[in-house]
Amino acid sequence: MILRKYMSLLGIGSAHIDLILPKETYVVGEHINGYFLIKGGMIDQQLRRIDCELMMSDQLKGIEKIIDTRMIFTSKRIQSEELYKISFTLKLPTTIPVSTEEISYCFKTKLTFDEGVESIDQDIIRII
Repeated sequence: MILRKYMSLLGIGSAHIDLILPKETYVVGEHINGYFLIKGGMIDQQLRRIDCELMMSDQLKGIEKIIDTRMIFTSKRIQSEELYKISFTLKLPTTIPVSTEEISYCFKTKLTFDEGVESIDQDIIRII
């Protein structure tokens, strides 16, 4: 049990997060409804928060910009091997440029624990 605890502190066998979206392509101004799927690891872990950022990357200008952020504070304890869902909603701004070869979008999601390595997920979307 102690070995498993130390392994999860290093990120081996710890809980992880995945943002589940119904599709990959969205229209400017559309509401995105999905959920965060948290899968428990080898041991119980105390969650602290979930951060999810919609990022725009402009390859031509060489910049990455945060478009919108969702932050969820939680004190949920994820049991070993447990599946836990938290709903996610975001309305795309009407003023952002559409996806092109130079402009791309993704959601960067981070799950933070009281102890251990953070779990990170990235989901690419296309905006038309």
